[in-house]
Parts: sequence; structure tokens; C-alpha cells
Amino acid sequence: MREGYTVAVVGAGLVGDRLVAELRRRDFPMRELRVLARSARQAVLAGETFEVGVAEPEAFEGVDIAFFAGTEGEKGAAVQLAEEAISRGAIVIDNGSDFRLDPGVPLVVPEVNAEALGEHEGLIANANCSTIQMVVTLAPLAREFGLKKIVVSTYQAVSGSGRSGVDALENGREDVYPKPITGNVIPLIGGVGEDGYTTEETKMREESRKILGLPDLEVFATTVRIPVHTGHSESVYVETEREATLDQVLDLLREAPGVEFSGDASDFPTPLEVAGAPGTRVGRVRVEGNAIQYWCVADNLLKGAATNAVQIAESLVGVAQARA
Repeated sequence: MREGYTVAVVGAGLVGDRLVAELRRRDFPMRELRVLARSARQAVLAGETFEVGVAEPEAFEGVDIAFFAGTEGEKGAAVQLAEEAISRGAIVIDNGSDFRLDPGVPLVVPEVNAEALGEHEGLIANANCSTIQMVVTLAPLAREFGLKKIVVSTYQAVSGSGRSGVDALENGREDVYPKPITGNVIPLIGGVGEDGYTTEETKMREESRKILGLPDLEVFATTVRIPVHTGHSESVYVETEREATLDQVLDLLREAPGVEFSGDASDFPTPLEVAGAPGTRVGRVRVEGNAIQYWCVADNLLKGAATNAVQIAESLVGVAQARA
């Protein structure tokens, strides 16, 4: 396909906007880019004006790759339309949560488990934003030292809830979160299960196990919404099977694909600094025997969604990854 691929982006919200921007920025080989949504209209995404088509089965005729944008925690359009797109010859990359834990659907973070793409049958799941940035930092530690337990607290931006979350922060909208977000923190993302964990916390546990290939890994997550526009932050505590030194851990993080080590012990990345950056940044690294602690931050709309999805497509079509 020397002239490029016909690509569809389903969804014209924040993630759809970033998908268009990343496809352009990374120069993904396209001969046509379609934007589809619930209703036909004109919309501006990533500075381009699109005639948005209706997301219906016929709209996927001739499409090679279909990105379903989705938003954090919501049932996505892929439930109704993924099979229709696949039956017409498209490969679907779904940012929604519906298929992530389906054993027949690869859940892929290319820096960690790109080999899983060889198992796809037309549908590939993009992991949860908070999971993605954590597993790219955990993968090198898992290979070198083995993992026993993960304890993570997240501090997640309102853009993870889509435009309604941004509106809640900027305009005081009160029907998005269980309590006001302005000047506040809300330790509840998603519904609460019988075990006391929220859906977001359960996603982090189960998705990490699947991506890392460690089905019995202990993962204890507390996920918190904070009044920040873009950029998820995480405090991660890792117990390893084998002892590590600080120098070993720093060397691994410096070399890890998709990871940028922020500097010495007093340096640290923040959401403001990572907004617009495609990777995951790490700081505040501490090591004592079998215990490793660090802070990591990523743009939830990019590496946590759009960038990872485009990297999946790049891996599929053999395009070089991680272009700055």
C-alpha cells in the first residue's frame, strides 16, 4: 500500500482530536482520513476542518485501520461497530474499555508487548491511560528483577473524563463528579465494586497483569481525580523478587523505550511539563533492597490514549516508532 492507508477516527472529542494530531505529527502513511461520529456535522480537529460522517456500518467500506476514540471508563462505539468494520476489512484499534480483558483480544503497549499483535483477529485494545504509563516503567524492572507487588496511587487529570470533565473544572459543572472538583481531590474514579475497588482501580490491576504476562501479580491501586486539565501522575511502589540498587534501576529507566528519566533525586516531572509530550517521565526514584519507589507522569490524552494507539498502528504496518 505504497500510497498509504485509509484511516477512520471514530469520535470527535478530546481523544479523537489528539488522534488526528498524532497521525499527522508522526506522519502516518494515509491516503484518506475519515472522521466519524454519532451525527454528521462539520468539526475542527487538531486545527483541521472535517466533514464528519455518521458512524454506521457502511462508513467503514474501504477503511484499512479504524481508531475508536472512546473516553475513560465509558462504553464505546466499538461494541456496536467493531465487527461491522472488521467484516469490511478494517483492523480496529479500540481505546474503550469494553474488550481489554477479552482473552481473544490483544491488549497492547508497544514498548512492552508488541509481540501480542501477532495474535489479533481484527481487533486490538488500547489500554487504560493510567495503566499505560505505569507498565512502560514496570516492564524493565520486571525483566531484570521480577515483580511481586505493586502499590500505586494515581492523580488523574479531568481531561480523562472527556470534555465534560474539562467543563467541570473550567466552568464549575457539577454533574460530572460525585463532589466538586475545583480546589478538591476525589478518590473515586468509576463505580465501586463489591470488593471496595473502583472500576479504574480494577482496570489497573487486571490490565497490568495481562500486558506484563503476570496473571498473579499483586496490584493495589487507589485512583484519584485532581483539578488538573491534562496529565496523569502516579506514585508507584514496587516489591521485586530480587534485590536492586539505585544505579541499576536508574540505568534501566534511562534505557527503557518510551521512558524519560527526569534527573537526580530532587528533580521531578509535573503534569504541566508533560502536557503535549508523547512519552512517560519518571523522577523521585528511591531504592532499598527489594523495594523501588518512583513518581511518573504522562499526558493522558497522548501516551495514555492517542499516541499509544498510533504506535500500535505503526507496529502493524512496519513504520518506525517513537519519532520525536
